[in-house]
Amino acid sequence: MIRGITFASCYVYSPGGSDIASERSRLMRSLLKDGDTYFIDKYADRVRQQVAEGPSLAGFFGPTSVLVPIPGSTPRRSGVASVAENLAGALLDEGLGQCLWCGLQRISPVRKSATAAPGSRPTVGEHYASFAVATTALPLHEIVLVDDVVTKGRTILAAAARMQEAFPLAEIRAFALVRTMGLIPGVAHLLDPCVGEIMWRSGDAYRVP
Repeated sequence: MIRGITFASCYVYSPGGSDIASERSRLMRSLLKDGDTYFIDKYADRVRQQVAEGPSLAGFFGPTSVLVPIPGSTPRRSGVASVAENLAGALLDEGLGQCLWCGLQRISPVRKSATAAPGSRPTVGEHYASFAVATTALPLHEIVLVDDVVTKGRTILAAAARMQEAFPLAEIRAFALVRTMGLIPGVAHLLDPCVGEIMWRSGDAYRVP
């Protein structure tokens, strides 16, 4: 298993906080999960602003970055784009990256993490086994995996392992628009860009911060 991957995120989400910011974060996550393209475009614009103006995300997306959306929990239906795919397209429209490539595929379904009980969420190994990578002549030297929400980081770590296996010389990073903050009482504000790491530790994914 891959030892770790650098990741970035722009917003935070509190699943249980009772303060106003936490309630707003749940609304934001709901709009994102619903695939509301109006809000996805607005979020992508804010990411572009943070890359251009904020020290946290400066330089994370390069001019040669290939954006690779991480598939949802089931194999893609023809003509139906996932939230991550729409988000990656919106980021590309904002000038964040060189191109979009949907070559990371879900070939078998896994339990949906958002609705699974904490102890029954898919493991890194289960995610890894359900992924496959298409062949391509596209030069993939700098890859940014794109997802909508990251919790522990199991999906991202498994996706990164598959991509590293297919493209061993590529630099692979990940971007999730929102990171879950489930171990604190609430959040003070929604916009909280960061660059951190998701690591393979004691047989599971471990995310910092």
